[in-house]
Amino acid sequence: MRHNKRGGAGRAPSRPTGLPVDVGQSIVTDIVGLTHEGEGVGRVDGYTLFVSQALPGDKVRADVASVGKSFGRARMTALVEASPDRRGAPCPIFDACGGCQLQHWDYAAQLRWKRQHVADNLARIGKLPVAPLDGGAAAGGGDSAPDGRPPVVVHPIIGMDEPWRYRNKAQVPIGTGEGGLVGGFYEQGSHDIVDMEACLIQQQENEDTVRIVKAIARSLGYSAYDRATGRGLLRHVIVRHAEATGQRMVVLITNGRDLPHRDELVGLIREQVPGVESICQNVNTAASSLVFGEETRVLWGSDVIYDEIGDIRFAISARSFFQVNPIQTERLYSSAVQYATLTGEETVVDAYCGIGTITLFLARHSRRVYGVEIVPEAIEDAKRNALLNDIHNAEFAVGAAEVVLPRWQAEGVTPDVIVVDPPRKGCDPALLETMLQLKPERIVYVSCNPSTLARDLRILEDGGYRTIEVQPVDMFPHTTHVECCVSLIRK
Repeated sequence: MRHNKRGGAGRAPSRPTGLPVDVGQSIVTDIVGLTHEGEGVGRVDGYTLFVSQALPGDKVRADVASVGKSFGRARMTALVEASPDRRGAPCPIFDACGGCQLQHWDYAAQLRWKRQHVADNLARIGKLPVAPLDGGAAAGGGDSAPDGRPPVVVHPIIGMDEPWRYRNKAQVPIGTGEGGLVGGFYEQGSHDIVDMEACLIQQQENEDTVRIVKAIARSLGYSAYDRATGRGLLRHVIVRHAEATGQRMVVLITNGRDLPHRDELVGLIREQVPGVESICQNVNTAASSLVFGEETRVLWGSDVIYDEIGDIRFAISARSFFQVNPIQTERLYSSAVQYATLTGEETVVDAYCGIGTITLFLARHSRRVYGVEIVPEAIEDAKRNALLNDIHNAEFAVGAAEVVLPRWQAEGVTPDVIVVDPPRKGCDPALLETMLQLKPERIVYVSCNPSTLARDLRILEDGGYRTIEVQPVDMFPHTTHVECCVSLIRK
């Protein structure tokens, strides 16, 4: 018999008592909100339930799936009354695929929610006064703070005229289905792969390329990687389409260097994929969820394809991070340049610079710009992109920004503006402290996560900065994600 640490028999953890619902119970509830993961928020006698695929304004019947002290989760079994903003999801695999969460919601309603979501996070987590939103209530009251400062302005979100077919990169996991090798997206909440023949947020060129490459892999007898056994060849297929140039890249992620029928594979891809300029293999033998391994080989063609954002041209390699929505990226970066309020005389530091996307936009308007990034390959791409655009006032360094910036300061670099574009986890605490020590006149914060953004803004505010305005941008329509560009000035 298994015993717990106290010596007694092991037993299942007890559920909280005194709750108005229990697991398995069928309930009816009005949906009054939406979580950041896209679940509807309902309440039963004051107790909160997160209901999958439910939308604000719906009344639903749902079965309680789990309960905790603060909230529970439920599965919608019937739509009792539909929200006026509910729409039929056009994607045939919407119910199974975890790629999009909001296809069944009117696009204008998505935009309203995303703006409100940003404002709510600034008020709740950042403890910032936020100006009232048009037609809605203020977050955090909307009044000036006790020190008389004006509230933060959250501008109307910049949406898309055509919020479909926007992604220039498809990253498709490969598995085994009834018909053999399949590739698509992970089913919601699992590692089961939903085979994809169409994806309405992918550019058509990517959709076509994925379909062709899967058919070629099947014809060559390639096996799919099995996470449980560590066996099988093909782990992922990644394709990129450069809208400005029409060039395409195909990357096969394989479980080992050996690639059977390599020449035949290359010949078939070249024959069937229009505009293909690069065919690569990345080797990943690690028993982890990481997509890329350390080794990338060019099987045919160039190691890069070329795309443009605005008037800046970029060389994009297999592992480059490059924003997937070129139309919205240009709008986001234009906001960053606007908030930097450059006159051409400033020294600018771009932390988390990647392949130099924002850095090169800033270089057009500043005296000198410095980019830092911890990924060596990205810095090599950034240097190549600067030369590609005949930009000579940009300098790049490999390393953690909180380490490199003090070194630059010791060499006499005093930034007037610091721009940060961190991953979803937000800025490293050491970088925030470094920025506060450097005391630039302005900070521009580009964020893909409103909650970590709000957390970091609170630290910067306490360190002597004031958040002025926020421009949300809908980089990923039909998902719950929202990007923001934020302007801060030193008090």
